[in-house]
Amino acid sequence: MDTQTTPQPHHAVHYVNRVGWLRAAVLGANDGIVSTASLMTGIAASGATSQSIILSGIAALVAGAMSMAAGEYVSVSAQSDTERADLAKERKALATQPHAEWVELRDIYVERGLTPDLAGQVAEQLMAADALGAHARDELGISDLATARPVQAALASAASFAAGATPPVLAAALASSNAVPAIVGTCLLCLILLGHVGARLGGAKPARSIVRTLFWGALAMAITAGAGHLFGAAI
Repeated sequence: MDTQTTPQPHHAVHYVNRVGWLRAAVLGANDGIVSTASLMTGIAASGATSQSIILSGIAALVAGAMSMAAGEYVSVSAQSDTERADLAKERKALATQPHAEWVELRDIYVERGLTPDLAGQVAEQLMAADALGAHARDELGISDLATARPVQAALASAASFAAGATPPVLAAALASSNAVPAIVGTCLLCLILLGHVGARLGGAKPARSIVRTLFWGALAMAITAGAGHLFGAAI
């Protein structure tokens, strides 16, 4: 009787499949926190009323979410158009000159370390199974994980921007008198949380991400508050 323990399969956890939506979500949330809090801080420093400060925050939330969604959709759609054009060219080349495409794929594998004979066999078998998929992945760098998804990116950016912009607006609305400390404190706490969560979701260490988000967020608020105080026109 065999008493040896059967080795369990190893399943490594990878984070690259999160890159598409995580980038859009972190960018949107960070922009929502920093831009909204900075705008409100700058307006507050100019001597504006509480009502004007809150109204500016709401306007920034709505306009920013729509702008992020539109910007992401347009930019990712451009990437998607490029991918489709490249795939169309590759599909035509596979139909008209399959041997040249096989040579091209074989040479890619040779450059990665395979012997010419083995590279040729790998290229032949992969092209027999899915020629376009093999060339898209290994020649063009297009895979299911990195495929452009405009709608997904737009929705993630809009939702994350709104989520990031909401806390500064609520802080200003709940502040009894001077809204600036409440806005700044809320913004910094949200940036710490964002840096931590973003790093964890991406499999990185939180400390560097937190410091990075705090530094740029605080700098943006300081510059905007300085500009508001300098011009000093109550709205």
